[in-house]
Amino acid sequence: MALPETNRQRGALLLLLLLGAALFASLTPFAAGLLGIPVLYVIFHPAQEWLAPRLGPRTAAALVVAIALLLAVVPAVSFAALVATQGQGIASGVVESPILARLSALRLGRAAIGPHLADVGTKLVEWLANSAFGLIGTAARLALNLTIALFGLYFLLLRPGETWTAVSPYIPFSKDTSDKLRARFRNVTTATLVGTGLTAVIQGTLIGLGFWMTGLSNAVFWGAVAVVFAVLPVLGCAMVWGPGVVVLALDHRYGAAIGLALLAITIVGSVDNVIRPVAFRRWARIHPLTTLVGAVAGLPYFGILGLLIGPLALSYFLELSRVYREEYL
Repeated sequence: MALPETNRQRGALLLLLLLGAALFASLTPFAAGLLGIPVLYVIFHPAQEWLAPRLGPRTAAALVVAIALLLAVVPAVSFAALVATQGQGIASGVVESPILARLSALRLGRAAIGPHLADVGTKLVEWLANSAFGLIGTAARLALNLTIALFGLYFLLLRPGETWTAVSPYIPFSKDTSDKLRARFRNVTTATLVGTGLTAVIQGTLIGLGFWMTGLSNAVFWGAVAVVFAVLPVLGCAMVWGPGVVVLALDHRYGAAIGLALLAITIVGSVDNVIRPVAFRRWARIHPLTTLVGAVAGLPYFGILGLLIGPLALSYFLELSRVYREEYL
């Protein structure tokens, strides 16, 4: 790219950069909605292709957007209702539970580790109950981001080819590389959604079922929490079922504790070791560390949605870096 040579060219470039920076700053609060547009398109484009010849493009796109709205709102409202109805009660129950007193009495040799474990457990449950709505984000911001994503999905479903034709000239790569980047973004999105999202839902469901079978209270709530934590690879679900095993053991229900641990290690663990690696190998080579770092980085910016959006954003950045090296280095 040629550098500006005259003062007028430099002034135009400076104005362009300033306007671009202002636009970027103004759109930052809506990054989740903007990033949600291509994510939703990857998910629902096959449905649009199947419905469009039967219903017409506009009717099909409107129906697909309605389905996307239903699938997005129902789980979010259900999780918020669980937090609102059970979160505070669970925190109070844990603090007043006699099991907490038993945990406080645990010793490892001469070291009294019980009080420290009890304090950590109490703070963790209280944080989970009090901060869940903060993780979800404000309702207004979430609704606005969802509206942006659904409007973008509607127009993208109607004119995918025209949209790509309009955007591709601004991508600083050759046509072949831009097409390759487009395919890689689609593969990364599919791998993340299938490998991370599907794995988390299955693992959370199994954990909730295990809690219910062993007689632990609030099984549905902890299953939903397990879905959230299961986004994190390797140790995500263990942050939920591990304390459950400890609670059962402290209550002298050793058979139930062993059963829950076996269920978690064998069946729930195999889900993480099978579905996620297969999806990552099938569509895109995503390192588990990318998922972990992306989820941790995305949480403060996007709330609970950051657990999924963060890994996607980091994967997109890594793909851009890889394409840049291939094209220019």
